[in-house]
Amino acid sequence: MSTDTSAVAERFTQLYGSEPEGVWAAPGRVNLIGEHTDYNDGFVMPFALPHKAVAAVSPRTDGLLRLHSDDVDAGVTELRVADLTPESDRGWTAYPSGVVWALREAGHEITGADIHLASTVPAGAGLSSSAALEVVVALALNDLFGLGLRGWQLARLCQRAENVYVGAPVGIMDQTASACCEEGHALFLDTRDLAQRQIPFDLAAEGLRLLVVDTQVKHSHSEGEYGKRRAGCERGAALLGVDALRDIAYEDLDASLARIDDEEIRRLVRHVVTEDERVERVVTLLEEGDPRAIGPVLYAGHASLRDDFKVSCPELDLVVETASDNDALGARMTGGGFGGSAIVLVEAEDVEPVTKAVEAAFAAAGFTAPRTFEAVPSAGARRLR
Repeated sequence: MSTDTSAVAERFTQLYGSEPEGVWAAPGRVNLIGEHTDYNDGFVMPFALPHKAVAAVSPRTDGLLRLHSDDVDAGVTELRVADLTPESDRGWTAYPSGVVWALREAGHEITGADIHLASTVPAGAGLSSSAALEVVVALALNDLFGLGLRGWQLARLCQRAENVYVGAPVGIMDQTASACCEEGHALFLDTRDLAQRQIPFDLAAEGLRLLVVDTQVKHSHSEGEYGKRRAGCERGAALLGVDALRDIAYEDLDASLARIDDEEIRRLVRHVVTEDERVERVVTLLEEGDPRAIGPVLYAGHASLRDDFKVSCPELDLVVETASDNDALGARMTGGGFGGSAIVLVEAEDVEPVTKAVEAAFAAAGFTAPRTFEAVPSAGARRLR
């Protein structure tokens, strides 16, 4: 499977008998800091990966939607756009067809399309493979049908597709990161009003590297544990009389927690409020030109996700513990949790020893060997041809 522009276009031609009208790309993402804050109207700080979903697309006028992916062992799926309804499709096609549904529901006249997809974003690794699929389809249809929507608007529609059509209660971060990130930067995003600030994030220039360690433990956001935590956060906000946990000031956290009797709700509230503060701290440190100082903040974020939000797993904890034992500057799980990936901030000369130490620790524990690669802040969604 190749995401090379020419190869994807050629495969489209083989499938559908004509050349595509264009080829688009949308990346996966790593979240530097700010986990489970997006559906609480809080702050997040993702950046785009070089790993991406690529789509070759042509419009249709007959109401037919034809979908194919090089990453799924199946042929072309044919659907009628007029028949698309939420949760009618439980397979991979729910992500692109959900975008078509969301666009049409929002009043945009999408009359059909031929779509071929290929992706290098690892599925189930907490790197937003589903958001990349959604955003690349949304961007292609936006261009082909002349909808004139901006990146943040496409992100909102893609989130609605995943929330309502797919049935996964995700926040807005993943889609916005895929649509709006810029090369060499992390995106400081206020998920309440989608205000954005691009924060320079060139670790290589500082002699640093950020590793992504894919534990190979698959997760699914549409399973119940993610939804339980979201519902618990909403319950906490209601108990405290605020619209969202974002509205609890960090300085008022202890007083707010004292008003909650339910220990589980208290833990969820504590994580969200302290995580928002950690995001703001990282922004300040990076803007002050002190990227090494974010390491302890990453470790603190993992502890909060492990102990308060309880979304880590033994493999993720082992990555972080091993990184700490081998002089990594910082480490934490990234993504929704229950598996997926961790990030590790290291000096450039420590990449190999830390990587080998993690691999050895996994082998000793009897875990599946992890996959480790360097995360390089990359461009967001764009047209390739």
